[in-house]
Amino acid sequence: MKKQDFIFIICVIVVLIPFFIPQTHFLEYFNLWTATHPFIMGFFKFAILATIGEMLGLRISKGVYNQKGFGILPRAIVWGILGMGICMAMIIFKAGVPTFLDIVGGCEKGTMAGLLAGEFSWGKVGVAFAVSVAMNSIFAPVFMTLHKITDTHILNNGGTLRGFFRPIKMEQIIVGLNWKAQWNLVFKKYIPLFWFPAHTITFLLPANLQVLFAALLGVILGVMLSIANLRKG
Repeated sequence: MKKQDFIFIICVIVVLIPFFIPQTHFLEYFNLWTATHPFIMGFFKFAILATIGEMLGLRISKGVYNQKGFGILPRAIVWGILGMGICMAMIIFKAGVPTFLDIVGGCEKGTMAGLLAGEFSWGKVGVAFAVSVAMNSIFAPVFMTLHKITDTHILNNGGTLRGFFRPIKMEQIIVGLNWKAQWNLVFKKYIPLFWFPAHTITFLLPANLQVLFAALLGVILGVMLSIANLRKG
């Protein structure tokens, strides 16, 4: 383990330790802020944690946590915006999929939503899985492709904040994307094999624990997409 690893671990501990000190009531405030300002909290949660995940991905791929052109600050801004999108998607699919299941199954309105909000049961697992599959099949491919586009834009502009705010050359970037890796790795493996079950667990948890679990998944997501973006061929 190198010096940079110790520094990185210490920084992560500093970020996470307030959650585990009851006297600070940080966890209570965190849950309150998340409930009252979900999109603002979504921005900061993903800006910090998913960016940490990308730095871990870079460490795994290149042996360093940062390098010239990587652009930690631009990546954090992108993740913050994407985090707000994830919050929106969770609200939409948690409300929409149970309603859809009620209609398809001929159930009384609110039946599936009640299962999802109720105590643990196989019915709750089924609804949570349906929400996860719908969200990750419809929202996740667009989300992950948009991330890849912004990631390429950041790299093309040297990772600078000034370059980040230049217009994105959308057509040029889309044509040049590594669609083979995007399809074979991200769409065919990451989404069904990891994100379907991972978000099923997310929707099974109480609302306050969903926040913390989503934050953990944000780190894993950053690692996965970073590795996918750096993969050749």
